[in-house]
Amino acid sequence: MKKLGGFFFQGLIYLAPLGITVYVVYLVYRFLDGLMEAYVDPVIPFNIPGINFLIILLLITLLGFAGQSIIARPIKSFFIKVLGKAPLIKVIYTSIRDLLTAFVGKEKKFNKPVLVKVNNVSNLEKLGFLTQEDLSNVGVKGKKVAVYFPHSYNFSGELFIVPSEYVTPINIPSSEIMKFIVSGGVTKV
Repeated sequence: MKKLGGFFFQGLIYLAPLGITVYVVYLVYRFLDGLMEAYVDPVIPFNIPGINFLIILLLITLLGFAGQSIIARPIKSFFIKVLGKAPLIKVIYTSIRDLLTAFVGKEKKFNKPVLVKVNNVSNLEKLGFLTQEDLSNVGVKGKKVAVYFPHSYNFSGELFIVPSEYVTPINIPSSEIMKFIVSGGVTKV
């Protein structure tokens, strides 16, 4: 009976991550597919599964393309300037924009995984990502750097300013380190 329970939990370990991933992808798909339903249904008299989702993806891609054009740059600058005048909106907008740019933009910030010695007394070390090496713009003097430490199983983390001599670069792809940290260290690198 104990062996049967072990098999059950082993099967659960295999199935749960896949099931949860499929479910989250399904929820995102349903949400995006439903966004265009009111606009597409009157135009196309018959149902094509996924057409609304594809239209959303196409519109996002076209927006990204248009945002890179010379004509759209002044419009984009105008909206950024307007958003920059509203205190709370500015913080939210710039934080989200910078975070997304850090992961998928031209200037990826989480591409330098490092190992940081926590203090001189213990052998405790943390994995993180070097995000800035020059902190003079925020008033930090000396050889200190900014290191971001993501939390396990969460979309948050902490930023520490640490002496640069405590930081050791790691020659492992950033995506592997992020997977390792987010999984709580259970994923093999």
